[in-house]
Amino acid sequence: MADLFHECGIAAVYHLPSDTPSPLAPPQGPDQISRLIPRLLLDMQNRGQLAAGMTTYNESRSQLLKTFKEVGGVTEVFHLNQQQLYQRIMEQNRGPAAIGHVRYATCGKDDRNYAQPFERHHIERAKWFSFGFNGQLANYRELRDEILAQPDFHLSRDTDTEILMHLISRERSGDNRPPISELLRRLRAKLDGAYNIVYLSAAGEMFAARDPLGIRPLCYAIEGPLFAAASESVALANLGFSEKNIRSLAPGHAIIIENGRLSIERFAEASRTAHCFFEWIYFANVASVLDDRSVYLVRSRLGEELAAQERLVPDEDTIVVPVPDTAKAAADAMAYQLNVPCLEGLFRNRYVGRTFIEGGNRADKAKMKYTPVPEVLEGKRVILVEDTIVRSTTMQTLVKQLRERGGAKEVHVRVACPPIVAPCYYGIDMSTVDELFAPKFMNGQMRLTDEMEQEMAVVLEADSLRYLPVEAISRSLSMQAGALCQACVDSEYPTAHGQRLYQLTGVSSDGNGVDTSRVFDRPELAARS
Repeated sequence: MADLFHECGIAAVYHLPSDTPSPLAPPQGPDQISRLIPRLLLDMQNRGQLAAGMTTYNESRSQLLKTFKEVGGVTEVFHLNQQQLYQRIMEQNRGPAAIGHVRYATCGKDDRNYAQPFERHHIERAKWFSFGFNGQLANYRELRDEILAQPDFHLSRDTDTEILMHLISRERSGDNRPPISELLRRLRAKLDGAYNIVYLSAAGEMFAARDPLGIRPLCYAIEGPLFAAASESVALANLGFSEKNIRSLAPGHAIIIENGRLSIERFAEASRTAHCFFEWIYFANVASVLDDRSVYLVRSRLGEELAAQERLVPDEDTIVVPVPDTAKAAADAMAYQLNVPCLEGLFRNRYVGRTFIEGGNRADKAKMKYTPVPEVLEGKRVILVEDTIVRSTTMQTLVKQLRERGGAKEVHVRVACPPIVAPCYYGIDMSTVDELFAPKFMNGQMRLTDEMEQEMAVVLEADSLRYLPVEAISRSLSMQAGALCQACVDSEYPTAHGQRLYQLTGVSSDGNGVDTSRVFDRPELAARS
């Protein structure tokens, strides 16, 4: 709801050679382990709804790697509601190893050519590979320029995923035969940003790797001969893996399968981690556990933080209303602490596209997407709890709807997040600085004042507005602030190229946003900065 684009989700499965099939494998046998990919992707549909796909490996067919992908949601792409067609797709793409991807575009066009996984054909098995990528390379421009500086080289897509494909190809060109661990070490030396990768080759090699800062989450599980990895733990749990066997992959580590054997290896070291805090407060499925922190419990603690700083004295007409769906846990916890009812005064129409995915008039789409309930709201002092505010278009519409259609007598907006003050260069498609709501009122300051919040409330046509302070994030996660990436709320970027991009695209001396298209030389990337 918060006008933020989701990033992507990745998945991998591998049935290692064994005389004993895994009890989690499909009843058709280990060669049908690829059937697990649509199930994994479906549980991560929250991470991307524009395209989905998978690549399978099967040494018993001439087409050792096969990639099936299309624009659309997982149900549409794999025809999950059409059993005959779905079964045909699964049979044509069966194999004991597979990788999968759900996509939202942080860059590139919305067509099949940008859907992942990306497959690169070659006559040599080890050089014929496919991979899926979750993240964003902050040094995209430099890598692109380096490639295009060679006259015989060409890039056909405007995406950092293709850059990554060229880098992998180059490391395995000619007589180069580096083992996967060495390949990852070489890539690490070139990449700046967030990059979780699942990789599958026609030689039956696989790896699932997490960048050294651990910006994006990556979980895995091993039970008997079956290995699986996914961006979120809920996908593995719903597949049937025991909770005790589901772990977060440590930053800078990779799970590598070569010659039918699995190992976990460290390919990079870092002096710190930089876990994206937005994964817990907004992106991830509420049932997931990321880096040993429950998404649900973190959101509940954020609600407790809201309650602790609340100045409004509740009366018999006061109710708490969450904005569906990601703010519900915070709203429930806040209401419990304040001893007031938490009621669903807004309902979401799940068949209307997300306002931040579709273009056009956001206010009109917000009206279609959320329906206020007068029977709940009439004559009430509403504490409206939201996870975050980016541009404010949707929030302005909601406040107006609560008053006009719902009959609320007061609307007090509470945000379970600090104000967004800077763009993201690591995989979240946020606005440019001049499009963000909060910086217009903060005049370059990083600390909110009561006067600033009241000015914002006036613009939203709310009776009051309160954000959480930045310190509440680390408290709610029980994690040191230095272990998190909070750049969008404190403008402190954890990588050199992230810092450089902010200096180039941040707020200028006159308080206006810089034209980001000049930084990337590509207008379509200005929107993602």
